[in-house]
Amino acid sequence: MDSIREYWIKNMVCRRCLKVIKQELHDLDITVLSLELGKLTVKAPEIAIDQVDQKVMAVLHSNGFEIAKSEEEMIVEKIKIALISLVTNVPINIKEKTSDYLANLLHREYKVLSKMFSKKENITIEKYFIKLKIEKVKELIQLRQLTFSDIAYMLDYSSINHLSRQFKEIMGISMTDYKNSEEWQRDFLDEII
Repeated sequence: MDSIREYWIKNMVCRRCLKVIKQELHDLDITVLSLELGKLTVKAPEIAIDQVDQKVMAVLHSNGFEIAKSEEEMIVEKIKIALISLVTNVPINIKEKTSDYLANLLHREYKVLSKMFSKKENITIEKYFIKLKIEKVKELIQLRQLTFSDIAYMLDYSSINHLSRQFKEIMGISMTDYKNSEEWQRDFLDEII
């Protein structure tokens, strides 16, 4: 009889990862029932569960991922995935504060989520989200399709001045200087922390 194995995966926060992992597991004859950001479900033959676990861990480790071992780690990964998803799908279009959005999404008090995230990642949720947004700003600047005002609107900033201050604080240069320098350095969203 087959059993279902579920794994929560740390650091899997981008969609390009899914295809690679799915293909590598398929090549090892492991049946993937579902694979989404941060979560993998496979069907494992009852007699080979340990072997399946070893193969899954080997594939994940070879691609820079780890299995979350605690509920706290799983919740932190869900927070990251939720925030990266917000930044990826601009314009950010939530009708509530980010803290309320996360609390409602994860069915936990924001205070608990915040403490958990800070403990595990050594950064607050707010500062992490700002860093994600600044990476998106850099991408949008490089595309040269939007004005700074448009970018501020797309990322749900109250004003261009607010965005400009945060950009300079994180990057050490103004958005205009960044745009004109063309020495563009960007980080992958899944490598922000």
